[in-house]
Formats: sequence, C-alpha cells, structure tokens
Amino acid sequence: MLPPLGTLRVFEVAARLASFSRAADELHVTHAAVSHQIRQLEEWFGRPLFLREKRGVRLAPDAERLAEALSESFERIAAEAGSLKLRTRSEITVACIPSIATRWLIPALSEFLSTHADITVRVVYASAAQRLRETGCDVLVTLGADTSDGILCTRLFSRVNKPVASPRYIESKGDLMNVEQIAAADLLHDETTAHWQHWFTKAGVSSSGVPRGPVFQDFNLLATAAIAGHGVALCPVEVCRREITNGDLIVLSDIAVLEEESYFLISKASRQKAVAAFCGWFQDVVDPAAGHRHLRV
Repeated sequence: MLPPLGTLRVFEVAARLASFSRAADELHVTHAAVSHQIRQLEEWFGRPLFLREKRGVRLAPDAERLAEALSESFERIAAEAGSLKLRTRSEITVACIPSIATRWLIPALSEFLSTHADITVRVVYASAAQRLRETGCDVLVTLGADTSDGILCTRLFSRVNKPVASPRYIESKGDLMNVEQIAAADLLHDETTAHWQHWFTKAGVSSSGVPRGPVFQDFNLLATAAIAGHGVALCPVEVCRREITNGDLIVLSDIAVLEEESYFLISKASRQKAVAAFCGWFQDVVDPAAGHRHLRV
C-alpha cells in the first residue's frame, strides 16, 4: 500500500532542500501547504519525518532512506518522461534577427505549427554578428552567410537598400523622385549615417549635409518611423517587399547601396527532420516560386 503520491513529492523536495520554505518556492505553493502535506504523510506513517527546530527542520534519521529512494525514483521518472516526450515530439529553436522575425517569420508561423503539430518552435532574437554555433540554436536567420564546415546556407533576401518613404510623407513634401529632392528631405538612419553617405556618393551628390536626422538602433524602429511619415529611409527592398507591395512604402529611386550583402537561412548540414521541415517551409514562405536554393559552404 502506497501513501498519497502527492505527499511523497512534497516530502522529497523538503528533504532534499532541508527546508519547508525553499520547498514551497520550488513547488510554487505556500509554506502552509507544504507543512500540511508533510503532516498528512507523517500521520500515514505514524511517526515524525522531520525534527522541528528553532532554526527550521531537519530530516529524521529513520526517514533518510525513504528520502534517498524517492529522489532516485523521481529522477528516473523524469528521465523516462523526457525521453518519451522527445520520441513523440520535436522541439527546435530558431534564432532570427528582428527585421526578418517581425516581417516574415512570426506572421506566418501559425501556418507551420498547424501543419506540424508534433514540432514545438522556440523563437529567440539573434544579432547580425552571430553565427550558428554561437547561438546554440538549430536554425539561424541572419545577415551574411556562415562559412563554417558542415553548415547549410540558403539565401533568403538581398540586402539591396533603396530610399523609401510613406505616401503621407511624400504628399506633405511634394515630389521626391530625384536625387536633389531626396537630399533635401528628412533623412532616417539605420544604426549609422554611413549608408546615406554612401548612397549620396553613388548618386553624385555632395554628402556634406547628410549626417542629419534621427539614428535608430534597430531596423524595426527605422521602418516604423518611415511608415509613420517621419522621413526618407534606406531600406532593404526585398525584406520590405510586403510594405512596398501594399503601398505603405514607396521606392523613390533605383540607386542602391549594400548590393553585395544578403540574408541567409542557416542550419547544420546534418540537420534533424524537424529542422529540415522548418527550413523548407520558411524558404517557401519567403519565395514560393524559387525552390530550395542551398549554398553549401
């Protein structure tokens, strides 16, 4: 005959931590609830399991073997339960830079989850400087290819940047379709003024007055400011494809910068089935007609 199983779990934690208060914290219950469960178990055994002292509690000597047996048993149960969970359900972690996460990954993620109910996806932020092994994640979506051995890279977007503005801003400023008019506009900067300086150099305009206007640490902040009508921003037109298509942003010039850079989907070449399923799905989200264009590096 077994004592109440719930009381055994409370006893194991209290014995392991040598404290009712710490046991209550670990179990997310009150101190009184732990005391009540211990009393129930002691009534079942007909003897005290803890010695109550002024400074706390101490495990009774004849209860030590019970505590050891329970700790070993719960560890085995946890291990077997975790193993069974892994056999029946996959979990993958995707590290993604914010610009791609908010525009492409998160809006479409429910579609993947609905068709892959056996896969749990954890999404975390990545920085543009991180590489896959540094993140400890299964998938990385970032700027630039990973040239490490055993890595599979798929190009998602070009980073080609062109000047864009909202219809509201264009209406307030008039025509902005030539370099001189753009030069006189309110400029918005993504982390640095260097990109606009480069753009004006390519456009053949003096860049002496370019470093004006707010600088945004995050591209999402820059894009929000541009859509809100605060000025003209240099944006990667492929990443902002939807905003441009639906008219939230209008491309003002074909003169471009950062043409040599791209955003990539990165995973290990020896990836598990859940990772392969996610990568294939996300490639189709970005460009359904392109197929799976892998670049092994």
